[in-house]
Amino acid sequence: MGTVADSATGEPLPFVNIIFKGSSVGITTNFDGEYSIETNNASDTLLASFIGYERMSAKVLKGKFQIIDFKMKAQFIQLEDVIIRPGVNPAEIIFDSIIANKPNNDPDNLESYEYEAYTKIELDANNITEKFQSRKIYKPFEFIFQYVDTSTVNGKTYLPIFLSETISNVYTRKNPKGYLEKIKASKISGFNNKSAMQLLGDEYLNTNIYDNYIDVFQLHFVSPIANGGLSSYKYYLVDSASFDGKWCYKLMFKPRHKQTLTFTGNMWVHDTTFAIREIEMHIANDANMNFVNDLVINKSFEIINGNRWVLTRDYTIADFNITENNKRTVGFFGKKTTTCRNYIINQPKAPSFYNSPVNVLVSDSADLHNDKYWLENRHENLTKDESTIYYMIDTLTTIPQFKTYMDILEMVITGYYVKGMFEIGPYASMLSFNAVEGARFRFGGRTSNAFSTKILLGGYVAYGTLDAKFKYGANALYMFNKNPRRALRTSFRYDLEQLGASQNAFREDFFLAFLFRRLPADKLSFVEEIKLEYEHEYITGISNTFYFMNRNLYPVGETKFEFYYQDESTQKIAKEDAITSAEVGLNFRFAFKERVSMGEFERVSLGAKYPIVNIKYGYGIPNFFNSDYEYHKLQLGVKYWFNVFDLGWSKFRMEAGRIWGTLPYPLLKIHAGNETYFFDETAFNMMNYYEFVSDKYLKVFYTHHFNGLLFNRVPLFRKLKWREVAFVSGLVGNTDQRNKDYSVFPAGMHTLYKPYFEAGAGIENIFKIIRVDAVWRLSYLDHPQTSPFGIRFSLQFNF
Repeated sequence: MGTVADSATGEPLPFVNIIFKGSSVGITTNFDGEYSIETNNASDTLLASFIGYERMSAKVLKGKFQIIDFKMKAQFIQLEDVIIRPGVNPAEIIFDSIIANKPNNDPDNLESYEYEAYTKIELDANNITEKFQSRKIYKPFEFIFQYVDTSTVNGKTYLPIFLSETISNVYTRKNPKGYLEKIKASKISGFNNKSAMQLLGDEYLNTNIYDNYIDVFQLHFVSPIANGGLSSYKYYLVDSASFDGKWCYKLMFKPRHKQTLTFTGNMWVHDTTFAIREIEMHIANDANMNFVNDLVINKSFEIINGNRWVLTRDYTIADFNITENNKRTVGFFGKKTTTCRNYIINQPKAPSFYNSPVNVLVSDSADLHNDKYWLENRHENLTKDESTIYYMIDTLTTIPQFKTYMDILEMVITGYYVKGMFEIGPYASMLSFNAVEGARFRFGGRTSNAFSTKILLGGYVAYGTLDAKFKYGANALYMFNKNPRRALRTSFRYDLEQLGASQNAFREDFFLAFLFRRLPADKLSFVEEIKLEYEHEYITGISNTFYFMNRNLYPVGETKFEFYYQDESTQKIAKEDAITSAEVGLNFRFAFKERVSMGEFERVSLGAKYPIVNIKYGYGIPNFFNSDYEYHKLQLGVKYWFNVFDLGWSKFRMEAGRIWGTLPYPLLKIHAGNETYFFDETAFNMMNYYEFVSDKYLKVFYTHHFNGLLFNRVPLFRKLKWREVAFVSGLVGNTDQRNKDYSVFPAGMHTLYKPYFEAGAGIENIFKIIRVDAVWRLSYLDHPQTSPFGIRFSLQFNF
């Protein structure tokens, strides 16, 4: 790799041809005069040629990484006068033809297609300097440093540490929409896990160049061939050539504006079908993106059946690091290579074939294939680096010190310390403070995967120094099936709970929670709860959860719950020590095309392309488990995120509910407030706990992330890579008169008689992880202990 510049001015030279002498292996410098080239068929000389400059050559040492820079001398030639008139950029004429022919070339428009995919994923630790290797902590692992190599992406030294291979058959259908991947062989260095295998096939990290936006680590980059690409890119026609008898044009492209989510690179375009034959894309150097110093996507296509271009090779490499362009901090390269062959076009299978509970199926024998199978069925041979990874990782896992380091890393990530068949934690809740308990000490744990991958048992005990009471809880989970998920869970707890807190709120026993509270935590209730639930997933993203719950709510301290009741001619107040309810219900969740990351027991949603819908119904059973109340509860929730052209992306969340029955206020809907300085996107951040209650309601949250749309045009903000964010949230609701008359509301609790609104604007990506919001409360400003304005902050880890 290297750079090419003018010898007199030092200006970088783009579009210079770099080629190995006597071969067809070559490349063109980018807009900054940079190039990198890697091949197994190098000659001993590298040539640089460019119109108007003298041709140059440099000696090549085969089998070694080199940096070769060229300083080219201008070659002056006297030309006759030329008249240049304004006209249309020929590159833009070709671009318009690409857009006009996208419906014919986009594989998503095919009636159906299937192919065999071979996918390799490799992780490399980079910036492995001699100083790093000489540290005492790595002395037990000295043997691995013989495998250190140098990358032609950016010249960083790296050490391969992980490799996976999968061979699968992929089936897609346009109408009705269907996708299915069957992984028939899988090989992973260091461990075997079928849930991990699903994430390492062809479906994940897959992009379609013909889409208007390309999703890269949850950011939405404008595709170089987006319909509106001319507003985001500049295009240049730089070359033309024949490949296998098909004439192609070479276009280079670069961002039209600074710090936008765009690419720079080049593509070869077929002159007849205007399909992409080959494309190489780098994220723009100044793209407003975190933790990714470089990313390169290479895609190659071939024509089959005389008129259909299909993807044959897809290569992606990303350079991850917490700091930018720092060659001293250890980071990671992530590489994915996919090759595709044996295409069958427009021969759809029956719709029932695609109706699998999951989109990715892993064969029971996927991890049982021997070396001979892989030698015969790999689409391409492993490189020298790749072939050594399996041996190196297998050796590392036998070293005790390595296991110790991995245990420490797992403890930091999960919050639990693993000791054999048990996990102790979460350690962040072992000590906390609140106004009711004073100092709270908690000890708990759960069984580990070494105990079972079917059964999970957990429990804890806690003690408060101020209230001098023990609290405790226990739970059990049995997994009938992991994918689709079929699980039975039961739990019991006797502990404090903050009614009206959102699911995203700080845990009350988080050890730093007391530092961020703006009001003392004195609205807690004791809860004694038994819960049994069964989750049944039909296909990925579509599930039901059946549950039964018995709860006893106890007031804290000397106070009691107070209710009105009729006694012949007079109305009296009754004070009760507890509220008992028994509820049975059904939750329906619909998340079409959702992607998830799964462990043995837990799963994390990676998002869905379509809105995620939750419908929950609950029935209160009277005179059952000492329950005093009969009621019906219905709740509908929708959440969705979407692109807004080049203006950023938005997140929308809505929830509506209705409760039928005469109930005490703790069984009504206590709306989620936030009494901390930590921003909660699922709560009303200027609302207090217990401030509003209702039995019918609608709440909406809308947030828009501008991704630096405005700040990128201000030099200082552009350098800081800050991003703008704005939001608005609202709540409307009411309470039946019978429920207003039944309870004696505590001081500070109100019903809704008009809409409640909040709005805010903020800056995110401060030091890459901090978000600060200015929040305005727009209604009910006369309530006690409230403020019309506040500053909230949060931590978020986004690319």
